[in-house]
Amino acid sequence: MPALNYKHLRYFWTVARLGSAARAAEALHLSAHAISGQLRQFEATLGVQLIERRGRRLVLTDAGHRLLEYADDIFALGDEALDMLRRPDARQARRFAIGVTDSVPKSVATQLLRAVLQLDQPPRLECREGRLAALLAELSIHRLEAVVADRPMPPDTSVRAYSHLLGSSPLAAFCAPALRDRLTGEFPALLDGAPFLMPGEDVAFHAPLARWLADRRLAPRIVAECDDMALLKALGQEGEGVFVAPHALADTICRQYGVACLGQIAEVTAQIFLITTERRIAHPAMLAMQEAARLTLFGNDAVPRRRRNDHRS
Repeated sequence: MPALNYKHLRYFWTVARLGSAARAAEALHLSAHAISGQLRQFEATLGVQLIERRGRRLVLTDAGHRLLEYADDIFALGDEALDMLRRPDARQARRFAIGVTDSVPKSVATQLLRAVLQLDQPPRLECREGRLAALLAELSIHRLEAVVADRPMPPDTSVRAYSHLLGSSPLAAFCAPALRDRLTGEFPALLDGAPFLMPGEDVAFHAPLARWLADRRLAPRIVAECDDMALLKALGQEGEGVFVAPHALADTICRQYGVACLGQIAEVTAQIFLITTERRIAHPAMLAMQEAARLTLFGNDAVPRRRRNDHRS
């Protein structure tokens, strides 16, 4: 039996976890053609078929499933070994890598990450921003330990992970005082015809907000649409339009951006999730973020009862 090629094992493991050669190629910064070729060579060397194609899907064989279990253990131990080597001594902080989606408000992300840094023995924090799909790919191959997102795991993803609801809040509308002086009527009627900064389609409450406006026959003038909520707030601060954000953050937003709160949109809710590969949160950094959400971001009702805490992918 030939020696195990760990580079090929890494390619196999990444494809198995992400469900396709294309996704694996993106995560590994290689071409899909190169990944497929390396996998064929790996199977030829081992003398067994690990993956078979069924229509457009890649499916693990029995041998592939067995090898995947070993690969999980091998690469988990490898990550632990790298963490150990990065520490000159036991006093150096351990790495904690977390992803934050673009659509999560920066004020929310800041409070969650501050809670990690304020631990008695804080880890060395590594934070990456991006879209949910890309961050979940990083999570699936253990380059991230958690992802903060404004939605739970998509139902069609192949990543094995769990969604923990940190908190929720109804939306509220905000605008610069000068713009408020130009708007006529009461909220929400004043939104009709008003310049409006619409969250992009990657923001979880984009569609519910659009339905809420349509149900009330409100037709604001969309002047910009953007996934980055911090950018929308900055435009709103300059008086370019009305924007929405979680009502739980109203005091912070009004103080930070110098804007006025026009009113609450109780029917549309913003949520924040912590997505992890753990069924139950046990990591001290994750527990700190959970507690910060409950106490400082969304109030005492931020974390629901345990039976509703976990959303399996």
